[in-house]
Amino acid sequence: MTVVLRGEGLERVFRTPAGEVRAVDGVGLEVSAGELVVLQGRSGAGKTTLLTLLGGLDRPTAGRVELDGRDLATLGDAELRELRSTRVASVFQTFGLLPVLSAAENVEVPLRILRVPRAEREERVAAALAAVGLTEHSAQRPGELSGGQQQRVGLARAIVARPALLLADEPTGQLDSETGAAIMTLIGELVRDTGMAALVATHDSALAERADRVLQLHDGRLTD
Repeated sequence: MTVVLRGEGLERVFRTPAGEVRAVDGVGLEVSAGELVVLQGRSGAGKTTLLTLLGGLDRPTAGRVELDGRDLATLGDAELRELRSTRVASVFQTFGLLPVLSAAENVEVPLRILRVPRAEREERVAAALAAVGLTEHSAQRPGELSGGQQQRVGLARAIVARPALLLADEPTGQLDSETGAAIMTLIGELVRDTGMAALVATHDSALAERADRVLQLHDGRLTD
């Protein structure tokens, strides 16, 4: 399988008045196309910090991140923004939907940013909503949808630009266990159907059953 994401010797140190905090400490990992990897760890283990490094939202104190074979450290700010907007999609615990827009309009936002022609936008939005089972809810606004439906809109928005990598940070954190399990099943199906790589951070051990691999993070370090 093609390696989409690679992290080598990653460290992230924050300097505080009380001293240094090593949030990520010597992490190395790979995620391949068509693979769903779950990153487990308690709150404060460093999951979110690691995801921000892997997604190019923050620079590591040491180590390197490669996405699609490109070393993020070698990219300028404009190149990095372009790579993030076209090749990386993120899903968070908070759904992050724009309340004044319909489900379809929320999904369309990334394509508008990329200046995709209107006809193609409409086709890709419809396909993304169908993939997450929300075709009949395309005209509804977030406030008219359940939490699970809102997260499905978030997933449709994430995949509509056809990214190589999906990073999800506690995507089921605000959902009940049954709905959360359904969302994780859906992520697994999207990974298989689209061939993208996915790294999902969660503290919920039950959700790991749907992963191809499970990584454990403890105090910023990957453990067996």
